[in-house]
Amino acid sequence: MKWRKDAQEGIVVAGGNGCGDNLNQLNHPQGIIVDHEGQIYVADCQNYRIMRWCEGDEEGEIIVGGNGLGDEPNQLSCPFGLSFDGEGNLYVGDHENNRIQRFDLII
Repeated sequence: MKWRKDAQEGIVVAGGNGCGDNLNQLNHPQGIIVDHEGQIYVADCQNYRIMRWCEGDEEGEIIVGGNGLGDEPNQLSCPFGLSFDGEGNLYVGDHENNRIQRFDLII
């Protein structure tokens, strides 16, 4: 949810369509970060993926993972936290794999 100053209600910016694995759903989101362009990145823990939403989008896009549970470089196991470095690389705390992975984002 996004809350503007002095707002009486929030605005759904990602998910909000029940628990699931469709592109308009999340399953136990555990981390969020917003980049300098206002794009929202969500660690979708139980779907083993990182999703990105642009403002006004009804669906997100999978930018990392989404290849099932696992420990291969293209898989995640309960991603938890997100961070960007100064060069725009995305770092993901891959909780159950006990690792931090870096991904170069193509924007």
